[in-house]
Amino acid sequence: MSRKVMSKVELEERREELIAAHKAETRRNQKAPVLSKKERKYLGIGGDEGRATVRHLRMNSKKVNLLTSLIRGKSLQDALAIVEYSSNAAAEPIKKLLNSATANAVNNNGLNPERLYVAEINATEGPTLKRIRPRAKGAASWILKRSSHINVVLRESEEEA
Repeated sequence: MSRKVMSKVELEERREELIAAHKAETRRNQKAPVLSKKERKYLGIGGDEGRATVRHLRMNSKKVNLLTSLIRGKSLQDALAIVEYSSNAAAEPIKKLLNSATANAVNNNGLNPERLYVAEINATEGPTLKRIRPRAKGAASWILKRSSHINVVLRESEEEA
């Protein structure tokens, strides 16, 4: 089910309300409905950040979150150094994701790459593929092929790097 995109008139009428709802500190499970890309652009929301997403990564989200919790809140250079020397299997996709978010922040929004930090990063559970595995005595069991989605947001820090 798709939701209706607001017109420019509706956006102008609700501008303060929408911007306040976007900037409000809320828990992840209580966030307001997400604005579309056109709505965010019209309201001027998100011009101070770089985003990137990887979907359907064939890795359990619990294993990915072990590494994401280490780099959350760190500067971009520190986060890349942690990921570079980590032995976690999720290090390579997270490194690519950080580089992609950096490129998005620099090329789309003109941000300074030396002042970027990892504002948000999380891995959520993706779809699980189920395979049947033959077992002894004519029985069978499931093999669960788990996947995850990773989202990262880079923002520019206010203090000098």
